[in-house]
Amino acid sequence: MGELRRTEKKKKSVDLSIKATWLAISKMYNLLGADYEISHSIGFVLLNIDPVEGTPATKIAPLMGMEARSLTRMLKNFEEKGLIERVADKTDKRKVIIRLTDYGQMKREMSKQTVKVFQRRVEEKVTPDQLSTFFSVMDSINEVIKDPKGQMFDEIRDQLKSFGITEENVNKK
Repeated sequence: MGELRRTEKKKKSVDLSIKATWLAISKMYNLLGADYEISHSIGFVLLNIDPVEGTPATKIAPLMGMEARSLTRMLKNFEEKGLIERVADKTDKRKVIIRLTDYGQMKREMSKQTVKVFQRRVEEKVTPDQLSTFFSVMDSINEVIKDPKGQMFDEIRDQLKSFGITEENVNKK
């Protein structure tokens, strides 16, 4: 078992690299936004709301890969902060459109400019070919992720069984 750990440490893990980089990006955005009372998550949501037409509430969560319940709490908070308003759809009163207030528009623009500067700075350090490869790799990783209950789960179960770990013995209390 000790030998396995030493070998695993030498290899770079895709998920760890992505997570560490994402956490660093999030921290950077939070540091940049702190003086303007805007967080990374606030900016991310605001950027996913159409600045002219607004966006149906039901469309925002899927755009961001979030659960609707989490977004509901967040939108309530945004409304209390004066960033958004909820407006009934003109043609279908059952639909709720999330619109940015003037204050929300300003915060959205701040987020947009921050993302643009970050993108430009990355493009100064990374060649177009490297970026193309990066996006291609990310697309491939997303393909692997799309079917987590398929063949990958079967393979994981087989690996765990070789260590004596099964769903039955893990779920026993």
